[in-house]
Amino acid sequence: MSRPPVQPVQPVLLVVAHGSRDPRHAATVHALVRRVRSLRRGLRVETGFLDFDLPSLQGVLESLAAQGVRDVVALPLLLTRAFHAKTDIPSVLRQAPSRLRIRQADVLGPSPLLTQALERRLHEAGLSPADKSSTGVVLASAGSSDPEAIAVIADIAREWRRRGWCAVRPAFASASPPRTEDAVRALRALGCAKVAVAPYVLAPGLLPDRIARGAAEARADVLADVLGPAPEVARVLLERYDAARLPLRALPGA
Repeated sequence: MSRPPVQPVQPVLLVVAHGSRDPRHAATVHALVRRVRSLRRGLRVETGFLDFDLPSLQGVLESLAAQGVRDVVALPLLLTRAFHAKTDIPSVLRQAPSRLRIRQADVLGPSPLLTQALERRLHEAGLSPADKSSTGVVLASAGSSDPEAIAVIADIAREWRRRGWCAVRPAFASASPPRTEDAVRALRALGCAKVAVAPYVLAPGLLPDRIARGAAEARADVLADVLGPAPEVARVLLERYDAARLPLRALPGA
């Protein structure tokens, strides 16, 4: 009797999060990872943090190597390609034990699934489909000094406007103007009957709290929750993993 073919071992999915002093950040990351595991039974998913939280990215890499793991897909839990994706994470990955073959996946955004997740959060916060044409949306991101990252947020806002909203304006919690409160006021001046703030961030923390304060200061009608462990976000993680696991890609700057 012939034996069934041996299935190749899947690379470990290593989710790389920034980390935060705010405990809500790590709790949200772990909730998202649990959802990813529930969508892909049998896939080993680990989490490493760049700063503040444990386990550290370097510690997880050393542990995987000690366990005999060979292939790893390191997936930056980031929405745009900025400093952390281009510099910080590749720097740590290059210091990993030599027995590991590491592929760095792309960041999560932009993705139509993330736009779906943003709309999910707005509906959960109280907006209905009937509100769409009269509602202006502030796409509020953490912000960056990287022009590429800023341009991506502006592009997402333009594309999202085409889904039927009255208007969509980008805003940033740090580094670049406009701030959330300024974007809310601009949409009021434009004539939008309602203004909603949609945080384009993955987990709670200092910058999402700043977004919330700006929304409150300018009296936005709706403030959505962070993306967190939304099912669409988990699906994006698996899409990025599947795209990275096939070709062996060099780390940026190697």
